[in-house]
Amino acid sequence: QVQLVESGGGAVQAGGSLRVSCGISGLMYSWYCLAWFRQAPGKEREGIATLKSGSSDDGKTKYSDSVKGRYTISRDSTGNTLFLQMNNLKPEDTGMYYCALDPFPSTCDTWSAEYRHWGQGTQVTVS
Repeated sequence: QVQLVESGGGAVQAGGSLRVSCGISGLMYSWYCLAWFRQAPGKEREGIATLKSGSSDDGKTKYSDSVKGRYTISRDSTGNTLFLQMNNLKPEDTGMYYCALDPFPSTCDTWSAEYRHWGQGTQVTVS
């Protein structure tokens, strides 16, 4: 059973930086898509960064326009931890941040929220 556990959220001032992590366990797929989503109060869940793993596009990343140039998605060498480095944070970046995993790498090519596995989320507050 795949389990995703986010950590590292918190409160930060505008212009600051924060890194959130997602521990991945029980992985049973060779190819998959990893992603970060966020959800602000009263708004729909928004895909912000994706990373392909194990496919011919291994390591390929994609970012939403709202975070491009400020956020970086990455993973450690074991593939068991996914990171999201967030720089130059803005109040509108406030929300619950979720990591997600789907066994189809092509999911990374869209901003669909149809991921099979989700973490419980970690709160990021920018003031």
